[in-house]
Amino acid sequence: MADKAKWYVIHTYSGYENKVKANLEKTIENRNLHNLILDIQIPMEEVVEEKNGVTKIVQRKKYPGYVLVKMIMTDESWYVVRNTRGVTGFVGPGSKPVPLTDEEVEAMGIVEPVVDIDIEVGENVKIVKGPLVGFVAQIQEINKEKRKIKALVNMFGRETPVELDFNQVEKIL
Repeated sequence: MADKAKWYVIHTYSGYENKVKANLEKTIENRNLHNLILDIQIPMEEVVEEKNGVTKIVQRKKYPGYVLVKMIMTDESWYVVRNTRGVTGFVGPGSKPVPLTDEEVEAMGIVEPVVDIDIEVGENVKIVKGPLVGFVAQIQEINKEKRKIKALVNMFGRETPVELDFNQVEKIL
């Protein structure tokens, strides 16, 4: 199994792109597949439309009938995506999905956030957002691709594992 997530294009019934995205997100949540299917995007573009003499800017799907999924290709992740309601299949020859190249991903307008966090496993960080504001957490694991850290927070005299987004913590100087 390749452990690097790649972008794949899935074909959907036209008009079902948002439903497919929602259904996939629900399945990922229910089956705890966050480590296999990392991101789902429907590339949008701003278009100027004129109706009855009124000009307005609207968001329109760049590729109607297609949804982009960043995932680690395994039998399980392939099966989950392939069997999501509204999905007609992966784009690629036969039944073998072909990942997009970095150039194609860039050309499609998928912007991945640049990960730059100056913390290391074992360090303590201060939680600055969310329900645990003010607590100090000791980092156990850093997942740069998902922009999350797993840490231990001392609550009520015991260590409690928590998962936090990068933007929820600050390095203690």
